[in-house]
Amino acid sequence: MLIAQPNKIFISSANVDMRKSIDGLSSIVEQCFQLSQFDDAMFVFHNRHCDKIKLLYWDRDGFCLLYKRIEHGKFRFPQGISSKKYSVTKEELSWLLHGLKIEEIHKYNSLENVR
Repeated sequence: MLIAQPNKIFISSANVDMRKSIDGLSSIVEQCFQLSQFDDAMFVFHNRHCDKIKLLYWDRDGFCLLYKRIEHGKFRFPQGISSKKYSVTKEELSWLLHGLKIEEIHKYNSLENVR
């Protein structure tokens, strides 16, 4: 099974009860985010301690729910987000899932772009 490559990725800025499963998280998407749970999007939720993440997405014929718990440290979510959700790129999600802080990662131009 391959993981979907959604067009958009939304991260909840609020802490979420990790006991919630597909129905509970879908409800947050519909009610709090004002988005359709069936959109071509992935929704990312984290707990209060930022050591657990759940990813929810619609895979054309059913929901997929992925869960990751980091053993040492925390996932490093952006600070100071005022909206209920914010979007990130696929690359930023990958960095986040590896424990990196999105705000501190800078892309370096190759020498070809400098000339």
